[in-house]
Amino acid sequence: MRIVGALGVALAGLSVIGAVTAYGQVDTRSQYGGATAAVVDDKGNLRVPADYRTAYQMLGSWAVAADDGPGSKEMHVVYASPGTIVAYRKDGHFPDGAVLVKEVFKTTTKNMTTGTVSSAGALAGWFVMVKDNVGRFPGSKLWGNGWGWAWFEATDPQKTTSTDYTTDCQSCHVPARESDWIYTHGYPVLTR
Repeated sequence: MRIVGALGVALAGLSVIGAVTAYGQVDTRSQYGGATAAVVDDKGNLRVPADYRTAYQMLGSWAVAADDGPGSKEMHVVYASPGTIVAYRKDGHFPDGAVLVKEVFKTTTKNMTTGTVSSAGALAGWFVMVKDNVGRFPGSKLWGNGWGWAWFEATDPQKTTSTDYTTDCQSCHVPARESDWIYTHGYPVLTR
């Protein structure tokens, strides 16, 4: 009886470990299930996920230099959907269904004791990308080259102002073409 009871406890423990492990992983091979379903509808329309600041991982940030004078004119803070960073570190590729959300802030620049400092000011909007390895929306002008692409003004995270990814979005990513259109060198977390 003790062996059966111990075996039962061991099996129950393994079940709990398996459930916790499965819960902590994201199945990015699904037809945009899980976190991605909150970003893409069945027609391929994208939107900004409501919980990206708490549910996603911070990928990194960028400062865009001011055109004239010291400081920055914009600050970009980029988040990746759960599981994206681990998957990328595993094989050097963004997994199907991965979501990247870039917040774009206007900045305020002032002199501080540490020097001239730019910090995030008013939110200008979001840029959202969804990895698509199979070409799910071939008729959409917001999907192509392995991604869904969309810009959203700060006033409306549900409706993109992008009409064609090749002219509205991709042109800024041409220098990153060889790294799957993403400036991966700016995200140390992908390689550490």
